[in-house]
Amino acid sequence: MNKVKLVSTLGPACDKKEILSNLVKNGLCVARFNFSHANYEGSERILQIIKEINQENNSYLGTMLDTKGPEIRTHNFDGAVQIEKDSEIRICFNEVLGTKDKFSLTYDLYDDIKEGNFIFIDDGYLTLEVIKKNSQTRELVVKANNTHVVKSRRGVNVPNIRLQMPYISEKDKNDILFACKHKYDFLALSFVRRKEDLFDVKKLLDSKEEHNVKIISKIENQEGLDNLDDIIEFSDGIMIARGDLGIEIDSELVPSHQTNIIKSCLNAGKPVIVATQMLESMQKNPRPTKAETSDVYNAVLEGATATMLSGESASGLYPEKAVMTMAKIQKEAEKNVNYDFISQLYNSEKLEDFLAFAAIQISLQYPISAIVVDDKKYAIALSKFHSIAPVFVKVENMSEATSLSLNYANIPFLNEQELKNKLELLQKESDDKKIILEIKQDSLKIISEE
Repeated sequence: MNKVKLVSTLGPACDKKEILSNLVKNGLCVARFNFSHANYEGSERILQIIKEINQENNSYLGTMLDTKGPEIRTHNFDGAVQIEKDSEIRICFNEVLGTKDKFSLTYDLYDDIKEGNFIFIDDGYLTLEVIKKNSQTRELVVKANNTHVVKSRRGVNVPNIRLQMPYISEKDKNDILFACKHKYDFLALSFVRRKEDLFDVKKLLDSKEEHNVKIISKIENQEGLDNLDDIIEFSDGIMIARGDLGIEIDSELVPSHQTNIIKSCLNAGKPVIVATQMLESMQKNPRPTKAETSDVYNAVLEGATATMLSGESASGLYPEKAVMTMAKIQKEAEKNVNYDFISQLYNSEKLEDFLAFAAIQISLQYPISAIVVDDKKYAIALSKFHSIAPVFVKVENMSEATSLSLNYANIPFLNEQELKNKLELLQKESDDKKIILEIKQDSLKIISEE
């Protein structure tokens, strides 16, 4: 019963019912569908599997659709093409078959970029410097700073550039509507740059049938960092997408930005997910490196609401071990979180937040083994303050339960028997006397059992 939540990306390594069921038993809380690669037919099949798993195991696995976002890619190349260091290449924007001398991009950034700017290809493995702009042909002349083999449809990053491309592509529009239709719990928006991007998405959502999908904004470029406070305000949560962020900005700056983003989310009472390469070596190895273990551990200490697996679960050799390992690291780190400090970061004048803060202060001074609430508003409030005790929350249906699957320390239950079973399981983890704090009908009550 970890308080920190665990998000895993789905893929061929874990899209079978037996494996996915084991991931849930090992600690998986939210299943992430990466729509840079996923398709509708396959996603519908897995959604049905998740529904069956939740019904059969009394579990509440949430779902997250992650959009492709306004990304730029190269067009196709003539096979694998080696770009040599110091060679000059022309970049155009009408589609051509790429060679070592010329290739094209999916977005015309001619007017956005300047001489001296850099273009990163293939996750930053190829660095190109713009040395000339040809106004007659609208082509860029770039110089390669290193040698690298490039293949078709590689990702392109242009750091420190404000791109004028529209935020919602036709693909993203269709994917967002798919998320609404199939009642995903969370919609992770890639490359959010400013609050206006969120307004565009909310306008699209509001134009359709009623939905309950929560928006998780991914911070992965400089513009997103520059507009962080606005993005947090208009989002339901934040994902620190360190992969692209580490390409868009200098990699040594990522840890300090991670710390700042987490603190900003705690101040706002919003969930925050730390993602990308957390247990990267477990794609091929059954054990993580010590550095990876420390990465997950420190993210929890900093106050992350959730940590995430990407390739480790989607395409790795050991998806079940990766989930189990991350859950174990989370649980160990939870013992050393400075709950008193974190609880002071969020301020609110709502009654449920006052009650939640009072409950947190009691649990910091008194050995509370669990907090039981009869309304999800209390559970949400307690998650904002990072409850030191697990929070058992009464819900009316499966949808309400899975909507809480990113909330810190929240554990849903549908009926009293389920609550009893979960409290008994909690008691097995400790020999201490069971002391429960209840929040019901705007009042606090302590229940002690020998």
